[in-house]
Amino acid sequence: MERTLAIIKPDAVRNNNIGNIIAMIQAAGFKVLGCKLTRISKEQAGEFYAVHKERPFYGELVNFMSSGPIVPIALEKENAIADYRTLIGATDPAEAAEGTIRKNYATSKGENAVHGSDSVENGRNEIAFFFAESELIANSK
Repeated sequence: MERTLAIIKPDAVRNNNIGNIIAMIQAAGFKVLGCKLTRISKEQAGEFYAVHKERPFYGELVNFMSSGPIVPIALEKENAIADYRTLIGATDPAEAAEGTIRKNYATSKGENAVHGSDSVENGRNEIAFFFAESELIANSK
């Protein structure tokens, strides 16, 4: 089983889409191991997105992610990374496939509703950023 981190971003929280997005995630067969409504500081957002520090959108991303509440969600499923990235769709909602989370709930390339880990290693590291292992609940079948 793979794990991935989903984050419902401030725009989707502000637009009351938490339940809709979680419903799509669960309908796609993901198990929720941990979920919380929280807020991160600019410093925390900068640390989380440090991999993008040299990119031109880094400052805007840090400001956006610290602008309001977010919902980090630890997920588990066979092929979780690839399956979740397919479920969320392209970064730009105008290019996202029909029925994807970003097509349904994102408003722009910058405010794109959700985050998803891009590798198994990043999934582990990103989950650990928001959750202690003791906070993760393995669902029984």
